[in-house]
Amino acid sequence: MKMKRRDGTVCQSENGQQKMLGVLYGTKFGRMLLKPLTAPWISCLAGRFLSTGLSCVFIGPFIRKNHIDMTQYEEGPFASYNAFFARHIREGARHVDMQKDHLISPADSKLTVLPIKKDGRFIIKHTEYTVASLLKNEELARTFEGGQMLIFRLTVDDYHRYCYMADGEKEDNVYIPGKFHTVNPIANDYFPIYKENAREYTLLHTAEFGDMVIMEVGALLVGKIKNHHGKQRVHRGEEKGYFEFGGSTVVVLVKKDAVLIDEDLVQNSRDGCETVVRLGEKIGCKAAV
Repeated sequence: MKMKRRDGTVCQSENGQQKMLGVLYGTKFGRMLLKPLTAPWISCLAGRFLSTGLSCVFIGPFIRKNHIDMTQYEEGPFASYNAFFARHIREGARHVDMQKDHLISPADSKLTVLPIKKDGRFIIKHTEYTVASLLKNEELARTFEGGQMLIFRLTVDDYHRYCYMADGEKEDNVYIPGKFHTVNPIANDYFPIYKENAREYTLLHTAEFGDMVIMEVGALLVGKIKNHHGKQRVHRGEEKGYFEFGGSTVVVLVKKDAVLIDEDLVQNSRDGCETVVRLGEKIGCKAAV
């Protein structure tokens, strides 16, 4: 899938990863290998190893291969690969827009904006889903009919901590077990990944944007979605949680006529292009009543 920065320049990444995933998802032999690879116990086992000191040998090659600018992040040494992967960014490296009527990005990611149809359906790469299948909650899903879905796809080179997009009252987390397919768009050509993958969501009540669903989706070899809070008052820019190793996704649902998403993000999505966004930057504003 094409990607653009907000200045309009086109960027490409994941070429090596695309080739590997093309073999796994695009060939019969590869799909035979996927069954064990997407099992939760494999992600759990991989996660345990990547939390040991032995995994530190992978840190240097990973940084070089993915051209990660470590000057933006806290200094090592790191106790494990997962400690490196979930590293904190340096203070001041990301600016959080604190204007109350601005909606901010929860993460460094590649953003796609999709309309939710009146019947609660939406389409990702020619695959039709329903909000009810995503949430496993038909009553809650109905309240987002006619609204918008924001898909923030994190790749391995992104900062894997995410924040709250607005001030509000957070409900308890709801965990939905499942598999661990990659969230790379290529996977959706073969599997309905957003209703198969393990995921966790919460409902956030906000004054400016109404009720929002914020969902974290686990991915291939991502066995842990680490959310910090249960039911409580939260604040924009406050860290909500983090992912351990792998690419992952944050999915946000907003209600009809609640948020005016920035036009460049909407147009890029219509053109089949993801937009590179950064944690804390404005992506929309409160819709006029």
